[in-house]
Amino acid sequence: MSDGRARAGAAVYAQRVNAAAELLESGVPVAEAAPILAERFGCSVRQARRYADRAAEGGRAIVPEETTVFTVKLPAALAVRVREQARESGSTISALVAQALTEFLARGRRKPRRR
Repeated sequence: MSDGRARAGAAVYAQRVNAAAELLESGVPVAEAAPILAERFGCSVRQARRYADRAAEGGRAIVPEETTVFTVKLPAALAVRVREQARESGSTISALVAQALTEFLARGRRKPRRR
């Protein structure tokens, strides 16, 4: 049965760890940071302590970029190859396609074709 609290997503988690890091950087001890974070974020002191411990061990966290749904139509054979590649690499289809598009776009614009 749920107690009404949802697990924090990756971006929320990173923001909370970073808030903990700010407190620790200002000289607040981990034990004192936990109740401050719990009050600020409406979470348990135990969970807030996890944020503070993570900040103490690893410093600030990278806040992931927000994602959006982007639907494209692909030839069926290409979609099969993408799924297979994602499965074989242990990645998700979204991560694989994002990486491929990022690399493609990083190459820059190609010269226009001559007519």
